[in-house]
Amino acid sequence: MVGGGTGGHVYPAIAIADAIKALAPGATVVFAGSEDRLEWKAVPQAGYSIHPITVSGIQRRLTFDNLKVPFRAVKGFMQSWRLVRSLQPDVGVGTGGYVSGPALMAASLQGVPIVLQEQNAHAGLTNRLLGRRAARVHVAFPEAMGEFPIGVCMLSGNPIRASLTDVDAEASREHFGLPPAARVLLVMGGSLGSEAINSSLIEMHSALLRDESVHVIWQTGRRYIDEVEERVADHPRLHVMAYIDQMEMAYGAADLAVCRAGALTCSELMATSTPAILVPSPNVTADHQTRNAQSMANAGAAILLPEENLHDQLQEQVEALLGNESLRQQMSEATFALARPKAAQHIAEDVLALSSQHSVTQH
Repeated sequence: MVGGGTGGHVYPAIAIADAIKALAPGATVVFAGSEDRLEWKAVPQAGYSIHPITVSGIQRRLTFDNLKVPFRAVKGFMQSWRLVRSLQPDVGVGTGGYVSGPALMAASLQGVPIVLQEQNAHAGLTNRLLGRRAARVHVAFPEAMGEFPIGVCMLSGNPIRASLTDVDAEASREHFGLPPAARVLLVMGGSLGSEAINSSLIEMHSALLRDESVHVIWQTGRRYIDEVEERVADHPRLHVMAYIDQMEMAYGAADLAVCRAGALTCSELMATSTPAILVPSPNVTADHQTRNAQSMANAGAAILLPEENLHDQLQEQVEALLGNESLRQQMSEATFALARPKAAQHIAEDVLALSSQHSVTQH
């Protein structure tokens, strides 16, 4: 297993690994990753061993670090080659990130079938390059299928945490101390938070709270919590926190979410049938969040609100949706229709089938 750099790559890989172990307890699952990225801590915490691969992404600005990239790439490929030769895996599985490149290329060149999982509507560069050699590519959005060779793609969805597939709305509202009849807005900008979303909510929260049925669960992100608490007065219907540990409870309590359009966030919205106003981050590679949001908007599952229009339109959009239960219900049904809660299991079944085929061929 290999996938790294961000949670969007690492956690799907862990979810697939867990599903493989659930289906085949005797299977050996080993990870490769970068020592200075998230996977180096997250993977051992999940109970798997991980081997170091040297890798370096190209910086968009002119910098001397870019001169080191070719040398680090060669080192990473040699590490990958030796690792594959020593482990002799039956299948290589990648979920994206730069580290997937050398590891899966080394596997493919040594005759190991490789499986890719692409989280976004617009495939990442590493997966697009590896897709030419893949035995199978599992995608989460139908728009991504056109970026890979014909015949290798399966629309499987994104692997998500199991706790999100069975959310209890009543228990969720009790968890946050919310009345059953409340209309609940969930606002979040990812674990780090979004300055743009926070800034807009600082401006509009007082107007929203004039409606006594409205409650707001607001995840500011750790880097913004102090600023928000300084600028926003305490209010009994405003629930401000830096981070939400039990996200399933937040989704379960929400009538509407305002959030970024990262691949896993979109998949979590689908799994929990949560209508959303999606504000794609403009600071991501190839603007892939806009493509994710557009895919959901095309299905009637979300509203796409570009960040440049946030201050002018967010309040109007939120009030319109909170005041229209029928439209929210339609969006919820459209969102659920997109959900693929068994994504990890389906991908794991495919990996195990390919593993068996390769094992028979080799022996």
